[in-house]
Amino acid sequence: MKYDFNEPIDRLQTGSVKWDEVENLFGDKDILPMWVADMDFKAPQPVINALRNRVDHGIFGYTTRTDSYYEAIIGWMKRRHNWSIEKEWICYSPGVVPALSIIVQTFTNPGDKIIVQPPVYYPFMSVIEQNGREILRNPLIEVNGRYQMDFEDLRQKLDPSVKMIILSSPHNPVGRVWTKEELVTLGEICAEHNILVISDEIHFDLVYKEYVHIPYASISKEFAQNSIVCTAPSKTFNLAGMQTSNIIIPNKTHRDRFKKAVENLAIGLTSTFGVTALISAYEEGDEWLDQLLEYLKGNLEFLNEFIESSIPEVKVIQPEATYLVWLDCRALGIDAKELEKLNRKQAKVAFDEGYIFGQEGAGFTRINIACPRSILEEGLTRFSNAIKSLRK
Repeated sequence: MKYDFNEPIDRLQTGSVKWDEVENLFGDKDILPMWVADMDFKAPQPVINALRNRVDHGIFGYTTRTDSYYEAIIGWMKRRHNWSIEKEWICYSPGVVPALSIIVQTFTNPGDKIIVQPPVYYPFMSVIEQNGREILRNPLIEVNGRYQMDFEDLRQKLDPSVKMIILSSPHNPVGRVWTKEELVTLGEICAEHNILVISDEIHFDLVYKEYVHIPYASISKEFAQNSIVCTAPSKTFNLAGMQTSNIIIPNKTHRDRFKKAVENLAIGLTSTFGVTALISAYEEGDEWLDQLLEYLKGNLEFLNEFIESSIPEVKVIQPEATYLVWLDCRALGIDAKELEKLNRKQAKVAFDEGYIFGQEGAGFTRINIACPRSILEEGLTRFSNAIKSLRK
């Protein structure tokens, strides 16, 4: 089946956080939303068909995770990532961020330090601080427009109070796909210092052809036993509203503790439609995903050409994965708050401002390119026109 990702779809008045909350969040109903990480594309047709069939059944009572549910996940991991996992490893959470909060509460104590690598997905910091733990910053370093982990900085900062690292893999917002060598070096440091690795791999399917995502726990048995891998079909298939994530925990002791915490919170029951959507997506979604990745690559090329020709002051940090693009706007010569004002008041676009990803993101902005090319062009044109007015 050929999918048309150019088709504009009106999402207003659908309860969309991305579109219907624009005025509340950004102060102007005319702002074009290109911020939060969901896509302006329909889900795969097999998923839509499966959901319609489930609706036609007409009964939406308490729902369990069937053998088909687990088989779909296991098959996807093997087929798309060459990772053999076992049914017992798969634990449920309504979302990855709730899972991170549960993990922080379960495997660390108040006052413990948890490593993050900013600029990074800002809820990492929230779940650490809101649970009374301390953030240990191990900032990424940019070398010729490509970010790297700073292992020397990490080694220097470690002490016995450091209990955990939350790894973004692939990295949001800078778009890195970590190499095996990078992950091994990180894993060896963590193993040596008894630091539990929490690998948020929610963007793991959205990797461009030149690159290969390596699930952290697939590297070795030692790494598997010292890690928790957070996954979901939500980013891959635009299913965030289904509230269905899978936390993969090979270590039985860790797994039992996590499952007990979920049980204590009474959040273990699965969404009826989440089960249906996941099975269909993982069993029948390959064709849609392959076409999506080609379209996203085209959008990225369009963005690169547009910025090079119209706003060369802005530097594109080339993503190796995700539909989120990290733009270096520091050459505009304005501070982070002025950049935010430029985007919202003059350009009337809602990007995610870089400073929310940590102080290392000041002067950057993150743009979501998972939209029809006409919307991408409109957003970039607004951005360009605002910068032209700044030049004057």
